[in-house]
Amino acid sequence: MFVLTQHNTVGNQFLAELRSEEIQKDSMRFRKNLERLGEILAYEISKTFSYHKAHIKTPLGMASVNLMNQQPILATILRAGIPFYQGFLNYFDKSGSAFVAAYRASESAGREVEIKMEYFASPSLEGQTLILIDPMLATGKSLLQTYESLLKYGKPAVVHVASVVASKPGIEFLKSRIQNFSLWVGDVDEELNEKAYIVPGLGDAGDLAFGAKL
Repeated sequence: MFVLTQHNTVGNQFLAELRSEEIQKDSMRFRKNLERLGEILAYEISKTFSYHKAHIKTPLGMASVNLMNQQPILATILRAGIPFYQGFLNYFDKSGSAFVAAYRASESAGREVEIKMEYFASPSLEGQTLILIDPMLATGKSLLQTYESLLKYGKPAVVHVASVVASKPGIEFLKSRIQNFSLWVGDVDEELNEKAYIVPGLGDAGDLAFGAKL
């Protein structure tokens, strides 16, 4: 597990602004900071990929560089995941993408969260590197259902999960349900409240990015 706040980087500034109740009032900045953290985590994840040496012809000669053997498949959950996903797509710009519409049912009571899923679109995942992108890993239920639903498109060879903020209970839940995945997060918070929201967290990422929903 990679936790950004365990390292001294500019990413901590972006995360601090995402959490700030005052700065959150600027929805454009909120979206931009999600995108920036997506770029930072994409860069960190790229260090784990396999590479090959390529030779590039420049106007003055030949240069050697190590290039990725394979672009990952990026999968995100609508709507909150869109700005965070964009940061990954900025760096993995030749990647295929998968999209899932998932949300908490309004009748869900307390921590007994029911996840409803209504839309799926994905390229083949067979033998691919899959990055599951969701800014908030709270209970872990929506991520698990997303992953299990995407398996009908093929079994990925490698799975990465990327979140801005994750709860310890959500992390433990995923560890108990998914084998052999890597987790990349901005920060880890200790608990969930009675409504299964991350504490201290940052609030509803979808509402802060795109406006309150009815």
